[in-house]
Amino acid sequence: MSNYKAVIGLEMHCEMTSKAKVFSQAINSYSEIPNVNVRPLDMAFPGTLPTLNKECVRKALLMSLVLNCQVPEYLYFDRKNYYYPDLPKGYQITQMHAPVGINGKITIEVNGQDKEVLIHDIHLEEDSASLDHYSDASLIDYNRSGVPLLELVTEPCFNSAEEAVAFLEYMRRTYQYCDVSEADTKKGQIRCDVNVSIMDEDAQELGTKVEVKNVNSFQNVYETINYEIKRQSELKDAGRYAEVEQETRRFDEETGTTIRMRSKVDAIDYKYFVEPNIPKLKISKDWLAEIKKSIPVLPRERKAKYINELGLSEYDANTIIKEKDYADYFEECINLGINPKIACNYLTVNIVAYLSKEDITLKEFYLTPALLKQIIMELDKGTISSKQAKEIFNKSLEERKEPKTYITKDNAQISDSKALESIIDNILDNNEQQIVAYHNGKTNLFDYFVGQVMKETKGKANPTMVKEILKSKLD
Repeated sequence: MSNYKAVIGLEMHCEMTSKAKVFSQAINSYSEIPNVNVRPLDMAFPGTLPTLNKECVRKALLMSLVLNCQVPEYLYFDRKNYYYPDLPKGYQITQMHAPVGINGKITIEVNGQDKEVLIHDIHLEEDSASLDHYSDASLIDYNRSGVPLLELVTEPCFNSAEEAVAFLEYMRRTYQYCDVSEADTKKGQIRCDVNVSIMDEDAQELGTKVEVKNVNSFQNVYETINYEIKRQSELKDAGRYAEVEQETRRFDEETGTTIRMRSKVDAIDYKYFVEPNIPKLKISKDWLAEIKKSIPVLPRERKAKYINELGLSEYDANTIIKEKDYADYFEECINLGINPKIACNYLTVNIVAYLSKEDITLKEFYLTPALLKQIIMELDKGTISSKQAKEIFNKSLEERKEPKTYITKDNAQISDSKALESIIDNILDNNEQQIVAYHNGKTNLFDYFVGQVMKETKGKANPTMVKEILKSKLD
């Protein structure tokens, strides 16, 4: 198969967090129970009128600013007209002519290299209801109807599946850091349309675009792109490039392939026009300035801080910023005075392993940074050993009691230098042959002496101090 240049654009749909839906007073909350978060407007009952949720507008504008977009002077909405069973009104309220942001640009990292991503637009709209399909019927769940949705449209600026997924991962984290969305793909809060075309390396014009609709996970986005590149390349190799139609396809998870839905000539004419029931909203400069001030420190900036100021490795920094909860937990540890590298080690090793084992989130984790500090503080003072610290960590989680409950005089580490010297002197006095052998080159006997001290103290001796004292006496 010949090598071609792939050109990829993304349309990322993300459900927003808010107390109410974007145009109705229904609760905006995920529920597995159908039709509990519903008001008459969501089901398009006659006589109902939309009321714009200002908080949703604020969050949409915040994301527009994060993406360095141009913001319009006036905000208004359009009707996108089409019929589908999960769209009770027969149209969707969206933004076609004046999105909250256009012509944006951000920089992401892909395999250690910076990549500039161009944003065509980001706009605020309402989500449709959802269909549950069974063997003998399809049922409509209106919980999702009217949920605030941000649609982010990129320019065709990606050239590989790796770049596209890196962007989606970055945006998922950004939505979470900005408290715009939970961005949980397991709850269906993120969906993507993927546009893929191929072209000769030296070509000036883009190839024929194929759109793959509603890809519901980042792994599936990765597989979709690679499959389409392969499929289109094989057509071109076979001299059938004309057969790469501008069409809409869907991704089939079972086969890992894309399946044709409709061609360009079947495309729907949405007959957009301005939504008459929602007045235009003037976006004041003062409000924009206030929103801009509320933008938090984003993942890319946090990573730079962790590496350059706190001395973490790039791997550890990437692990921490991957989830907002991890980064928030880590920063709370730092604010409590915990050494950054020790906090990082506990988070990325002990805590992440426990969360995975118990299948819980960090919000459900019993040991808050303040409780974790109880362990680390005693470890720093030498009151307990690293082995004891691990035991206390596990016991505290198991019994859900504060770590200090398990730190007593009976299990305290021996860190008194005079007491340790006395114990070591006694052991050396009773091991003269081993001392001679050590001086004759059997330096591995050093570990034997350490073991004898730990045995005598039942593991309570401070190992660092033991090694220092032993070395000074033996050498």
